[in-house]
Amino acid sequence: MTLTRRDMLRAGAGIVPAAALTGLVTPAAQAAQTATTATTAAATMTLTGTAPSQLAALDTVMKTYIQERGIPGAQLAAVKNGKLVMARGYRYTADTTVPAVQPTSLFRIASLSKNITAAAILRLAQDGKLSLGAKVTDVLGLPTSGDSRLAQVTMWRLMQHTGGWDRDISPDWLWADPTVAAALDKPLPVTNKDIINYVSTRRLDFAPGSRMAYSNYGYMLLGRVIEKVSGQSYESYVKQKLLAPARITRMRLGHTLRSQAAPGEMPYFSDFTTKTVLNDSGAVVPWPYGGFNMTNHDANGGWLASAVDLVKWAGVFDAAGTVLNATSISRAFAKPEIGVSPDGSWYGCGWYVRQVTGHLNTWHNGSMPGTYTYLARLQNGFTYAAVFNHREESGTLDYDVLSSRMNTAWNSVKTWPTTDLFPKYL
Repeated sequence: MTLTRRDMLRAGAGIVPAAALTGLVTPAAQAAQTATTATTAAATMTLTGTAPSQLAALDTVMKTYIQERGIPGAQLAAVKNGKLVMARGYRYTADTTVPAVQPTSLFRIASLSKNITAAAILRLAQDGKLSLGAKVTDVLGLPTSGDSRLAQVTMWRLMQHTGGWDRDISPDWLWADPTVAAALDKPLPVTNKDIINYVSTRRLDFAPGSRMAYSNYGYMLLGRVIEKVSGQSYESYVKQKLLAPARITRMRLGHTLRSQAAPGEMPYFSDFTTKTVLNDSGAVVPWPYGGFNMTNHDANGGWLASAVDLVKWAGVFDAAGTVLNATSISRAFAKPEIGVSPDGSWYGCGWYVRQVTGHLNTWHNGSMPGTYTYLARLQNGFTYAAVFNHREESGTLDYDVLSSRMNTAWNSVKTWPTTDLFPKYL
């Protein structure tokens, strides 16, 4: 089975698994490992949570979407004017070992982690501990021997993906574990420190600040900045300064293996297997469980959350509060130095942004093997998060249609529920 370019670059915001481009099994070998793939034969739908009748259109979008794609598990949470009005879990499979999805079940959220990391950087600046114009070379003590232009990479440029790394030219270094290990002549697994040591010796792909290219590596560096400046682990700082004040307690960093799953975490499914990056054994593993190293993806794609957690977190950006002040929120959505893209959108700090009449619409998606996620803050006080435990792969239907279908559905809602479900699910 071959991965196409389309599979690997979903929606401009997904994570590109370059490390898995080698070692993928053939269709015959893949068929012999059916335990790694969720079956949709005689699949049945199991629903949990709360979906008011006024929001039947949103519920129908999710049911149809997962049935069309054979996705075993999903969640949808929706907020209207600050109130949680829908919190739903969906299971669609014939496999009785897959647990029912509760509204509070945890999923890997992939690149939705980026607005969390950017918010942590903004909070450090808000507290006077970091300048957003600070150079990453100065903060982390990185050498410029590989490329003197590295000294031009600031916090702004890291957050807005204008730092100089382009995964269409060089590999996406968070998915190139075997390459890094071979270059450093060391065994797998590699660490974030190893990746930084190697990449710092290489030339950048473009001049910092000259254009935008989505970079997981840049966000991984931001995680190290948070640790350096705060004196805490990345996870500890985010939980203490961002999540706890927002009354979000379930979110945590994920781990690589299924045996390391957090309480309430859903299993992940892929039609692919690949060689493990956790050791040099060459063992073939399900792609979501050892085909990449979750530990290294902490700041760019490592968080676990429920859809309810995500819409609660998104509310932090609605108005100044205990987490971010008005200046920090405006910085999160600020236009980058390169300006606005031809379609009128831009990448702020962990969010895609577009101006509509009287409002900034902001959104992001996330993708890694076994995971697809989408979070959007839209006009008229509507915010939603949808998470899935399978992503678009070769041969599956397009996953990107979700946002347009959801837009049509929420625009059709005539009356909105008034009951706030946050107390029930947080």
